[in-house]
Amino acid sequence: MLWKGLMVVTKSESPVVVVLSGSMEPGLQRGDILWLHSDSNPPRFKPGDVVVFQIEGRDIPIVHRMLNVHEKEDGKLAMLTKGDNNQVDDRGLYAARQLFLSRKEIMGRAQAYLPYVGMVTIWLNDYPWLKYVLIGSMGFFVIIGRE
Repeated sequence: MLWKGLMVVTKSESPVVVVLSGSMEPGLQRGDILWLHSDSNPPRFKPGDVVVFQIEGRDIPIVHRMLNVHEKEDGKLAMLTKGDNNQVDDRGLYAARQLFLSRKEIMGRAQAYLPYVGMVTIWLNDYPWLKYVLIGSMGFFVIIGRE
C-alpha cells in the first residue's frame, strides 16, 4: 500500500531508486537513494536535471543528468543524457540507432536523495549469501519469539 501511495503522490511508476554505479560521482554516490517525481503533462525538462530512464530491453534503470533537451516542431521532446563521471554522452547506452531519449523512457526526475541508505540493496545483490543469512536470522527470531 505504501509503494502504491508513493506512486500516486510522485506520479512515477518507480518513486524510489538506488544509484547502483559511480557514474554520477561526485554529485551522487553509489548507494544513494533518489526520490523521483514525474511532472505534470507536458513535462518541463531542462539541462542539468537528474533523471532516471529505462531503455527498452534493459532491466535496470539508469540515473544520469540531462545534457540537452530539444523540442521538436510537433511538441515531442528529444533528450540527451550523460553521467557526471563519464567521458562521453549516453548514446552508447541507448537502443540501436537511437540518438535521443523520448518522454516515454523517462521514469522521473530526482527531487531529493538520502546518502548511502541504498547500500543494503547493493550488498544483497553483490553478496547473495547475505540474503540467506538475513532470511535465516529472521526465521530464527520468529521461532524463538513465540510464546
